[in-house]
Amino acid sequence: MNRAQELLYHNHLKKQVVLSTVSGILTTEPGMIQYFAKTVPSCDIITTKSYQVVQTFGHREPVLCSVEEGNFGNFVGLRNPGMDAVYPELEKIVKNGFPPILNISLSANEVRNFITLVRKFDKLADMLELNFSCPHAQAGFGASIGSDAAVASDYVRRICREVPERHALLIIKLTPNVENIGEIARAVIEAGADGVAAINTVGPLKHIDPVSGSVIFSEAEGGKGGASGEWVKQKALDCVREIRLAIGDEPILLGMGGVSTPADVRNMLDAGADSVGIGSVLSRLEMKDYENYFSALKNDESVSEYIVPGNKLQYRGHTVLAAKIVGGDMKEITLSGELDCRPGQFAFLWIPQIGEKPFSVAGNHPLKFLIKKRGQFTDYCFGLKEGDAVYTRGLYGKPMKILPSEKALLIAGGSGVAVLPLIGEELKKQNVPMTILVGVVEKHEDEPLQSDLEAYGETRYIADDGKPGRVLDAITKEMVEGDTRVYIVGPGKMMELAAKKLVSLGVPEERLFLSMEKLTLCGVGMCGECFCTDRLPCKEGTFYSYQELTEYGEMV
Repeated sequence: MNRAQELLYHNHLKKQVVLSTVSGILTTEPGMIQYFAKTVPSCDIITTKSYQVVQTFGHREPVLCSVEEGNFGNFVGLRNPGMDAVYPELEKIVKNGFPPILNISLSANEVRNFITLVRKFDKLADMLELNFSCPHAQAGFGASIGSDAAVASDYVRRICREVPERHALLIIKLTPNVENIGEIARAVIEAGADGVAAINTVGPLKHIDPVSGSVIFSEAEGGKGGASGEWVKQKALDCVREIRLAIGDEPILLGMGGVSTPADVRNMLDAGADSVGIGSVLSRLEMKDYENYFSALKNDESVSEYIVPGNKLQYRGHTVLAAKIVGGDMKEITLSGELDCRPGQFAFLWIPQIGEKPFSVAGNHPLKFLIKKRGQFTDYCFGLKEGDAVYTRGLYGKPMKILPSEKALLIAGGSGVAVLPLIGEELKKQNVPMTILVGVVEKHEDEPLQSDLEAYGETRYIADDGKPGRVLDAITKEMVEGDTRVYIVGPGKMMELAAKKLVSLGVPEERLFLSMEKLTLCGVGMCGECFCTDRLPCKEGTFYSYQELTEYGEMV
């Protein structure tokens, strides 16, 4: 009996509160998994995202929405780096000691790939959760397996035959989008599974944005996403209850779906669950409250003070007021309306059925964004013209606390220059004189945000002229002597080289601030993708001191 079985066996009869994260929510990246294990001891089971044999890029953004507070739609599409990419990182975490139960989620579209995955991860995991349930995956994955008792049981039977000796418990995650979930659960248990997990998201269904009236997810890829949060709570309880009646008391049952309060936890245990999964509600918590929240759930205490009210995924409509090419390869777009963005925060731009991406806000009054061509969405943005409709959501992150200093040096490369005007505005309020250096590929008459920056201090645009990062050659010891703080924004390699040069010139690491604009799909701390050092930039802000980055060994 492994430790997962010891914890969970007959727990629905004992009624001890065992809490877990759920697949695809927050504990998705190795760094976030390790962070949660260290800082949230009241979470008993940590579940990963669903890994596949090879990398999968998932669906085009947006992949998450909320048309009503507390309710969510998701359209991730099993995005993951592939088993060989993630295995060494998970192995390192486990070897260093991992107190919670580790539940590794696995996804495949054929038996042989499930067998490969089970063999690969068995020795690392306490439980292996096979995803027979994703409602918006490609054909052959997820719910297309779990919707049929004969298919699902055949998969389990063949996996158990090929991998008869396993360290990890074999758990089958089932879809609620069937009429006979109890029958399917009984079939997979009889085929050799140790337990089942339920439920995955309900649906798929089309989520309609109330502001634009448009379908949110890409109709070219189906347009329908799963539903999670408050609106699936009763469905989850009904499914868990039906499954427990069908499988009896012996198999393990992981229950989840819409849980957010201690009453929800009790109801899930009463329905027959051995553990209770906490999912979408985690996007509504501050990072500092993760442990407080889990502890309160475990001790049947109120959690209302930890759940942040409002809908952080709500879109706002704007009209393009002006659009022009600057710097040769960037587009400066001015929109109606305004935001109160500060350094360390950002917003998403969304164009229905084209996509969405996160961007730094280049100006609040008027609202301004700087866009560089990088793919399908930004290519489309280059065609925006006066009168076109654009939507934003956010703000995300937190404002950086800019402390007074005798002077400041601001350095940007490429589209990173979009962050500098808001920094300059904050410094000007403090009467801090500043020098601004902007690296560009080649000089142009109309440089990006030039008039905005020149209003704050001496501004120089420095062309690479065949040497990438030539702007760093312009940094002198005189610029940073005395009480100087430095703010750097741009490509990772450029920021790293700039920081090292500035340290060599005598600038303390704690006075160097770098904007770590990591990949984020959601902005609300649900996807976990942007984790950096010990926090999520989408929750805590994008700026880090160089001292923090070197302390954690974070690659810039």
